[in-house]
Amino acid sequence: MELKVAGAQMPVTRDVESNEAGIMRAIEFAVEQKAHILLTPEGSLSGYTAEFDQGAVEKALERVTAEASQARLGLALGTCVFEPEDGRCYNQIRFHARDGAHLGFHSKTLRCGSMSKPPKGEINDYAVTPLRTFDFEGVRIGGLICNDLWANPRCTPMPDTHLAQQLSDMGAKVIFHAVNGGRSGSDWDAEVAWPFHESNLRMRALSGKVWIVTADNAHPTSVRCSAPSGVVNPDGAWACKTEPKGEQHFACTIELE
Repeated sequence: MELKVAGAQMPVTRDVESNEAGIMRAIEFAVEQKAHILLTPEGSLSGYTAEFDQGAVEKALERVTAEASQARLGLALGTCVFEPEDGRCYNQIRFHARDGAHLGFHSKTLRCGSMSKPPKGEINDYAVTPLRTFDFEGVRIGGLICNDLWANPRCTPMPDTHLAQQLSDMGAKVIFHAVNGGRSGSDWDAEVAWPFHESNLRMRALSGKVWIVTADNAHPTSVRCSAPSGVVNPDGAWACKTEPKGEQHFACTIELE
């Protein structure tokens, strides 16, 4: 069985209109590549913030999902959303089937925050739902958002609960990983943060025997991303990998038993 995935390493800002345009470019690429599903970075529509124009995001979401469904393209879309059921804000990967049906969402679980008591940061901004998997074209998939996967102890006071392994244990064969990591272009980023992120991607794919599709924010385009974008196979090797800077698109056919 084959699942063709596409991903967008794209600039993500607080400008919803600009973000939408970047997602539309990625949809065009994915359709040209005849991909089944497209992954975008964390907060790629709303911006990586809990302070956004909900109305603008809802309208942009309608246009993006309509464009994808018209082309029979599934989505693993990174965005922040206030859910109407409870009015709470969630940092999500929204999964949509190729016909546009909303399959559900993964909410960021290992949210970032300070080590102070009480902690400060996004840990106070986003609500969390239980970890779950989704059926996409007969393939069991899951989602993780940024620190959900690498559990950087400098970024969250929450313990590492090995979410990638949990998804594997729940039957997931493919994990879609939406990223929006901090970057400064410093030697630390290049010598420590990037290798930490890359080694975690490869180790957790190998440990769980899962495919990991990952895509990072590329803003600003002049600075190296915080983590590599591409696809890691269950042996912990890169099946495809983008350049580390700027807007990049990738597509890869995943062979599943």
